[in-house]
Parts: sequence; C-alpha cells; structure tokens
Amino acid sequence: MMRVTLILAAALACSACSGGLLKSNAEPPAVYRLSPTEVPYGGQPLDLALVVARPRAPAALDTDRLAVVQPGQGFDYFAGLRWAEPAPLMLQQLLVQALAADGRFATTVAGPSRVPTELLLDLELRRFEAVDAGEGHAPRVDVEFQASLVDLRNGRRVASFSAVASATASERRRPALVAAFQQATDAAIGTLLGSLRGTSAELRP
Repeated sequence: MMRVTLILAAALACSACSGGLLKSNAEPPAVYRLSPTEVPYGGQPLDLALVVARPRAPAALDTDRLAVVQPGQGFDYFAGLRWAEPAPLMLQQLLVQALAADGRFATTVAGPSRVPTELLLDLELRRFEAVDAGEGHAPRVDVEFQASLVDLRNGRRVASFSAVASATASERRRPALVAAFQQATDAAIGTLLGSLRGTSAELRP
C-alpha cells in the first residue's frame, strides 16, 4: 500500500489524467510529503539524547522539486510535482520520527535545538532522485545518505556509514513515482537505523 500524504488532491487528479511525468499543462503542482517509516520498537534504550542535523545536500537536491536524471546524464525536475518542504528538511523529520520510534536513544530531536544532547548524527544527502530510462520504462528512484555519529561530550567521531537504496516505480505515472520515493527512503532509513544500533553499544553513559 502506498503510504504517501497528498496535500493537493485536486492537482493529483489532473496530473494522473495527463499521464506524462515530464509534461505540464500549467496546472497547479501536486504537493506530496513522504509518510513516516514504519519502525518497530527496538528496545535496549540508551540514556542519551541525539540531535539529527539537517542533511547537507548539493544545491540541485536542496529543493522542494523532484529531481530526475534523464537519458544521457541530463539533470532536470519533474513538471507539476513538489515536496511539501525542501527534501533535506523532509528527510530530517522522517529520520527523527524513525529514531524516536526505534527507541534506541532516550531523546531524539531535530537540529538546531536548544535541548542538551550528547550525540550528533551528521548527515549528507548524496542522492534523492529518479533515474528515467525514457518512454516505455518506469523510472527508478535512488536514495543515498552518508552519516557520521559524533559524541559531543568529547568531539569524537564514533562511526561513519552509508545508507543506499533503490526502488523502481510500478508504472510511469506520478503516484507510482512518489510511491517509489517512499519505498527507497524507507529502505535507506532502515539501513541507517541498523547501522546506528550496531555502533552505539559502546556509548552507554
């Protein structure tokens, strides 16, 4: 089931009728927000607070537009589609929600924050884009994070790891494209959470 929040339902109806992903009839953009990743509670909580930094991203990805790599390595954005906020901000909130659900840390907040924290999750968003192979082919979505866990009590980098995931849309239409972004993002966040759990045991206060 697609777990995607649609902000402008009327705009979706228009875009679904048009069918094309790179075409626009100048209708208002359909605005989407990805849903929180479903994360089971992991237990074994640490009495530590974690701040999740807003992911750094190249200018081409630090936007509310949906990026696409076209045949021949051309870079563009899908017409008539928008995220509800810039992609790094949306992904920061999704990570905070997933980490809170996982329960590994006593507190998880989005940075910048006035809440005292012992740990920092520093992030770089390297890929958050669709790869379009052309008419007749459904696009593939690639998501990639580079992350570092930093102990703010001593400035030590505890670990660095990457999270990479891909998902292919079920068809060449806008709702299917956004569903593929959801699937790839869920998988990348799941990988990131697993890496954090594997490196945080030594951090017990």
